[in-house]
Amino acid sequence: MADIVDTAANAGSFKTLVTAIQAANLVDTLKGSGPFTVFAPTDEAFAKLPQGTVEALLKDIPKLTEILTYHVVSGRVSSSEVVKLDSAPTVEGSSVTINTTNGNVKINDATVTSPDIAADNGVIHVIDKVLIPA
Repeated sequence: MADIVDTAANAGSFKTLVTAIQAANLVDTLKGSGPFTVFAPTDEAFAKLPQGTVEALLKDIPKLTEILTYHVVSGRVSSSEVVKLDSAPTVEGSSVTINTTNGNVKINDATVTSPDIAADNGVIHVIDKVLIPA
């Protein structure tokens, strides 16, 4: 099984995320032993950001790192565990809120569209929006 970075790269729908991970020098970390849980925005999620945002973030590595680490939770948290939580602390330092009303799992205001993509050092839950820390 591939690690989180290779799993995302091989999926084909996370090109922007993988580019951002590389720009922020987080590849070695996310290829490490972990385990990690990543709430992974798709390329479509990044495209919903205001025009120029991704390009600006790729030039502002501290801000990019802050945003990317806000998508990562330490440990392997499967969807069956996520739905039992109200929040989860992120690697960035603050917490994301978790809401499971109406049959959808929401991480802040992003919906989990594909849960439990296994990687050898964690799990990926696909989300439809980029999470921005407060």
